[in-house]
Amino acid sequence: MRLFRFVLHCGQLGVARPLTLLLIVYLSLVGPAHAQQVRDTLKVGYLDVPPLTYQAENGRAEGVFIELTRQVAEEAGYDLEFRYLPISRAYFYLRTGGIDVWPGATDIPALENQVLESFVSPFSLQLSAWGVQNAPPVAHFNDLIGKTLILIAGYTHSGLDSVLESSPAITVIYAPNHRAGVAMLARGRGDYLLGFRQAVRAVLKEFPVPGIRDYPVRTRNAAWVFSLANPRSAQLRDEFDNAYLRLADRGEVPLYRAFSEGFVLPGLPQSP
Repeated sequence: MRLFRFVLHCGQLGVARPLTLLLIVYLSLVGPAHAQQVRDTLKVGYLDVPPLTYQAENGRAEGVFIELTRQVAEEAGYDLEFRYLPISRAYFYLRTGGIDVWPGATDIPALENQVLESFVSPFSLQLSAWGVQNAPPVAHFNDLIGKTLILIAGYTHSGLDSVLESSPAITVIYAPNHRAGVAMLARGRGDYLLGFRQAVRAVLKEFPVPGIRDYPVRTRNAAWVFSLANPRSAQLRDEFDNAYLRLADRGEVPLYRAFSEGFVLPGLPQSP
């Protein structure tokens, strides 16, 4: 305001033109700076898969993947609004635009042609069959025939749950979460627990089960999954990828890894 009054005063003295140009230059420099302070907010859906993503007792989104998401979004210049969702609701919101991004996994059949996946993958995700000491190794789908499998309720395991449920020689029972699943396995309620390696290992640190072992069933790449219902999905994907690469070059996040084709247990029927 003082500068504006000064320009008016100078106009009365006949020297307004140079100062007017100065004012224009000043506003052109200040204007964008103020505009950059207004940041877009992205809606982020997340699941209950501790220690990767989970809701803390205070309602705050927590977990290894959550913190990576916060770092990358900050580097890319975005604020975040987290929404704690069951897996089916997260898929629905990705298809309809209820959320912009999900820190999740690649190659989800239910999301085919509905999302864009980041080119950066910070780590891999492994679904394992966990057995106690006397359980035979699982090297082929036939090793699960005649067995009782404990699955985690609310997870589709990318359609694998329906494959197992439709197999007449396999009995499927459900646990409400990974901790309960480990407890059921330890008590002999099932032959194998189907659970994510990171999640089960986190439970075992707190509640060790002697002799428990895991056998890989399927691996996927962790990635940021962007809803194609957002018209800026391609731009968001590129900005997240570039932000992660900058952070990795500075040593602030793990080095980016090459995408893997993943592992699938031999003989495992294809998900519908």
